[in-house]
Amino acid sequence: MREDRIALAGRELVIEHPDDPESLIDESRFDEDEFLPYWAELWPSGVALARYLGTRALRGCRVLEVGCGLAVPSFAAAAAGAEVLATDWAPEAIELVVRNAAANDLAVTAAVFDWHSGRAPGAAPFDLVVAADVLYEARNAEPLLALLDGTVAPAGEAAIADPGRRHAGAFFEAARAARWSTESIAAAEVPAGRIAVMQRGVTLATG
Repeated sequence: MREDRIALAGRELVIEHPDDPESLIDESRFDEDEFLPYWAELWPSGVALARYLGTRALRGCRVLEVGCGLAVPSFAAAAAGAEVLATDWAPEAIELVVRNAAANDLAVTAAVFDWHSGRAPGAAPFDLVVAADVLYEARNAEPLLALLDGTVAPAGEAAIADPGRRHAGAFFEAARAARWSTESIAAAEVPAGRIAVMQRGVTLATG
């Protein structure tokens, strides 16, 4: 294991994670469901989304992170006063989220959840649903949009950090067709991508 330190809105997060994620690849799990240990990487999109959330007034908000991996955005939301549920389909990720949350003295609920399942986790809806770098495969776009439809409160938002994955465009086009507006926010950590802040039921898309 190794530790990385992330400066965030006046505080520092200490994130423990595997030093060699490739060593965690299990061929039998990949053959079963194409499982790869993406959760073990500290991805730039996650850091970008965390720093964005650190600028938001989230005290009292209910926040859901899907595909959380190391859950740095969840920790940022919790530090800002939100009630946070961090979810990932990898049990190993959730175990580490619980450990890192305790080490950083943050209250984060963590649960195993596959957002391809068609179910809504926890007690939906949420004020804010967030995800970082989850559009790396075409098959992720449709279930992610369905999840947002089922979990974002009527007056709520989603925030999706994407580093410029080639499948992201199709997702945002489908979101616009479903009457989600998108505001693009630049982030230094993802110079070829963006953070997309989405709201439902708005006819004019801005990004």
